[in-house]
Order: sequence, then structure tokens, then C-alpha cells
Amino acid sequence: MANVLIVEDEPKMRRLLELNLSEEGWTILSAGDAETGLKIMGREGIDLVLCDIKLPGMDGMEFLQAVRHASDYVLKPFSLDEIKLIVRKELDVRRLRAENVLLREELRHRYEYPNIVACSAKMQEVLATVERAAPTNSTILIGGESGVGKDLIARAIHQRSRRASGPFVKINCTAIPENLLESELFGYEKGAFTGATSSKPGKFELADKGSLFLDEIGDVPQPMQAKLLRVLQEREFERLGGTRTIKVDVRLIAATNRDLRAALEEGTFREDLYYRLNVVPINLPPLREHKEDIPDLIEHILSKYRKESGKEIRGVTPQALQLLKNFYWPGNVRELENIVERAATFAGGPWIEAGDIHLDTEPPRANGVGSGFLPHGMTIDQWEDEMIREALRRSDGNKSQAARLLGLSRNALRYRLSKIGVADEPNEKE
Repeated sequence: MANVLIVEDEPKMRRLLELNLSEEGWTILSAGDAETGLKIMGREGIDLVLCDIKLPGMDGMEFLQAVRHASDYVLKPFSLDEIKLIVRKELDVRRLRAENVLLREELRHRYEYPNIVACSAKMQEVLATVERAAPTNSTILIGGESGVGKDLIARAIHQRSRRASGPFVKINCTAIPENLLESELFGYEKGAFTGATSSKPGKFELADKGSLFLDEIGDVPQPMQAKLLRVLQEREFERLGGTRTIKVDVRLIAATNRDLRAALEEGTFREDLYYRLNVVPINLPPLREHKEDIPDLIEHILSKYRKESGKEIRGVTPQALQLLKNFYWPGNVRELENIVERAATFAGGPWIEAGDIHLDTEPPRANGVGSGFLPHGMTIDQWEDEMIREALRRSDGNKSQAARLLGLSRNALRYRLSKIGVADEPNEKE
């Protein structure tokens, strides 16, 4: 565990912090002034410092300049829960930075998991994190757009963990009505509500000695967030309508396609729950950011299709592959799977031709004025970048012709090319 140094000249406050922070399992050292604090730092390995600003002799600001680091602050008076939350957050950040150094070293190795295609550097980085996180008991938060494969990563974590022989229980938080979510998670006792003719265990009980995967955690209503926080902290709960406290040994893996930091600012997601969940964050990139995996993904999809359908599809033609690699993929790998399977079903021969592929290039229609202009999941900047690249493809790299297709001047196109990192060499096609 971490070593935390408290530099505080008020003895009562110093002792209060020592007692409360030591409850978290951290090793606590303390000093009544900055000079003593520096001596302690010289002989001990300190992971984090809590320092008051007003100190006798050298003040807190001079002390922080001497140790060359300051990352957060809290105003007095403060709550002990607030201090604990900040310390936990800062220690997590420090640990993740150290882990990132190790991850970069590990990326030289290839990680392979059943049912996961990950040849690209970005996906190998994800699997390197899985490799390190799986054997631990840490709570994991998987982020990423819909269709990127968050459930596959959650299963991989469980299968590589020490709980692999235990149950893997999944619940989609958006698929359960709000008034039923509590009973699904925690179970209920007979007579708890109309129709409860017998007792039923919840997902937490079913996942005991295993892993519980909470998909779309960002959509959990706030009253339920408080109850989840208690289970994470205490590892215990009561069934709906019951009084008996049930203790469980569950490793929690959560996933979301929402920006939980934005939800924190909006006040729709609890900050304390977020930090409890975000111990080990794993962010899955959208398919458009690792298109080099598309050929292997297609082969993986067709391999399953051949087994299930009995139809012999050898693969896709180069023209069809290029069409698939040029698409934006707002629905990510799930959309790719649907389109390849549909193309294989209607293919007239052993190879999928470009004409067999039907991409949804129409923006989704929605009710209301001003909606439906952009493909799902795409920002206006991303759409503009795609249009520029498409114009270059259609003009075979001729930038003057591409500018005419876009209705831009040559200088305007040059500016936009520089934004997306495309060099405008003078000897290129004009």
C-alpha cells in the first residue's frame, strides 16, 4: 500500500488525519513542520503528501516548490470523506502513470485472446492492460462507443483472473426498468411486493466468488448509485423486503458508452461512485481508429459464418475490402459483423464482391428540426475530415480537382489538409 506523508502543524488535526487515513490501509507518516517533512521524504519512499499552507518556518508553498509537485487542493474546513476521495484519486493517478511505463514495455509482446481480434497497436495496448489488471481484484471501468466489444473485454478479464472458475454474471442496466433494477441486483424476499411469492437471489449473490459485469453503468438512476456505492465499500447488502445482511465476494467490472466525467459535471452521476469504479480504466478505441484490424475481423466473422451456415465463403475481394476500410463505422465492430454477414448471405459466389456490400451511408432520421444531418457518432469536424479524404480519393490525389469537388479554393483546401496532417508537397499532383 501507499506511503502518505501529512505535514500539519495543528496536533489535533494531524492526529485526526492520521487515524482516518490509516483506516484505508495506507502507511501514514507525519510532521509538524515543513523542514521535518523534507527530512522524512529524504529517507522514506513517499507516494503522496498532504500539506497545510500555513506552517511555522518554511510555509506550505515553499515546501511544495521544494518537492516540485502540487496536483490538488482542498479548502478548510473540509470533510474527511472529501480528503479520502482526493487521496485515493491522486494515488490512482500515480499508480496508473507507473503502470503506463510498464505497459509501453509490454507492448513489444503480442497478446492473444479467444474471440478478440487485436493486431493493431491500439488494441494490443488494451490487451496489455487486461493482462495486468485481470489477476488483481481491482474494480474495472471499461469505456467506449457502442459496438466496440466491451463485453468481450469484460469476459477476457474474468477468464484471465483468479476467479475464472467462478460465475461471470452480466446485467445490462438499461435493459431493466428502474423500478425492477434493485430487485434484479440485490434480490428480494417473499412478500416484498405484489407477486413476490417466493424469495429470489439477485445478481450480486449469483456472482459470489466470481465477477459481476454491469453494462451501461452510466444510465443507473441516482438512488441506485448510492446503493451500489455501499456494496462496493462494504461488500454487503440486504435483499428487497429483507433485514438479513448478506456478504458477498464479487469482482465488479463496469462498462459505459457515456462520458462519465461530463455526467459528473451535470450532476447525474455520483463522484464518489465514479472514483470507486474507475480504479483501473480501460478505454476501447472505435473501429475507425484501428482500421488495420478490419481484414482480420472480417476473416473472424466469416469463420463463424461458415460454421453456422455451411456456406463456403472464402473471403472478400480487394475492391470489397477497400470499400469496408473506407467506411466510417459509426456502429463499430458490431456494425461490421452485421454488414459482412449480410453480404455473405447474398453473395452469389465464393467471394464477397463490392456489389454485395450495402453500407448505411444515409444519416439516421430523427424527429425534430435540425437533427439527422450527421452519421451517428460523428462530429461535424470528423465529417469534414472524411469529406476531404473522400474528395482526394475520387480525384486520385489531385488536390486542385479535390478542391473543385469540395467547392473550395486551393488555399482553403491546403489549410484543411494541414489540420488533418496531410502534407501539401509542391511536387504532388495538381
